Amino acid sequence: MPKHAPRRPTVSRKKQHVELTLTRNVGFQAKTTGLEHWDFVHNALPELNLADIDTTAVFLGKVIALPFMVSSMTGGYPDALRINRQLAEVCQETGIAIGVGSQRQALEDTTFHKTFSIVRDTAPSIPVIGNLGAAEVARLETADAVLRLVDLVRADAFAVHLNPLQELLQPEGTPAFRGVLRGIQMLVKELPVPVIVKEIGAGLSAGVVRRLLDVGVTCIDIAGAGGTSWAGVEILRRGGKKTPGMFWDWGIPTATAVQNAAALKGKPWNFTLIASGGVTGGLEAAKCIALGADMVASARPMLQGLRKGGPRELRAILLEWERALRSVMFLTGSRSVADLQRTPLIRTDDQ
Repeated sequence: MPKHAPRRPTVSRKKQHVELTLTRNVGFQAKTTGLEHWDFVHNALPELNLADIDTTAVFLGKVIALPFMVSSMTGGYPDALRINRQLAEVCQETGIAIGVGSQRQALEDTTFHKTFSIVRDTAPSIPVIGNLGAAEVARLETADAVLRLVDLVRADAFAVHLNPLQELLQPEGTPAFRGVLRGIQMLVKELPVPVIVKEIGAGLSAGVVRRLLDVGVTCIDIAGAGGTSWAGVEILRRGGKKTPGMFWDWGIPTATAVQNAAALKGKPWNFTLIASGGVTGGLEAAKCIALGADMVASARPMLQGLRKGGPRELRAILLEWERALRSVMFLTGSRSVADLQRTPLIRTDDQ
């Protein structure tokens, strides 16, 4: 593997990431989420009306209209102000949660603080999640810096993203993860808000989830493989050099990661499970919930919608997700999200 170059300015890197995810094919090449292998059992006698269905959920102590979240995406460069304002505006209107992108740049200087704080300014009542990378968390000696990041976005929770694959392949990456679990444990103890730990598209194994639960983490986002390949993004940033191309499809498929994490629910652990990674519609979201997730998150499809047609297009996407979720709930006899979690799925290759 080539020697890692010194870090380039975070501002330019953030802009590159957004542009590449919107303009290039950065999806997995062969591996899928695995969700296509699961199907619902049709209930011809649902014994409820479509109007009876309740899609609300409680997340971070707040009632949201749908069990959806716009995942952590951006912040820390000029155009992120517009993007985050529009994302927050639509999330507030539709009553769903939102996460900001990595706030590492906000630790470097105050120039683009508004690109992060605009989210809470625009969305006063929905759950907002702060965010910092594992490599930065590993170097923390106190929680003071993260407390400032929590205050900056007036966060309801703070996410630590685990991205060893991206740091390994990133030209200016920091593949230095010794001390990450210690840092997470410190944040769990010292932050006034819950800590969410998430991957960014390569999935969390059951073993990693157990280690996180053992240090007190109460919210897990498995962010499985099958959607955006951040390995692919970094390979393209290298100029498309294929030396590390073997890692483009690296990761645990979303369906597998959700199942394995959901199997850990119950004593001694009580945690919220978020499914993300290649979820592109309401049917896939419903499958994730039936596999055991409490919430479903998505990033790239939302950003693509915003790019295509602004807030109006994003609203239309979320409305379609809601319609699909409600339709699945009706056709499976699920009056509530909790009922949907108990709805059986069958493997399509077993039919």
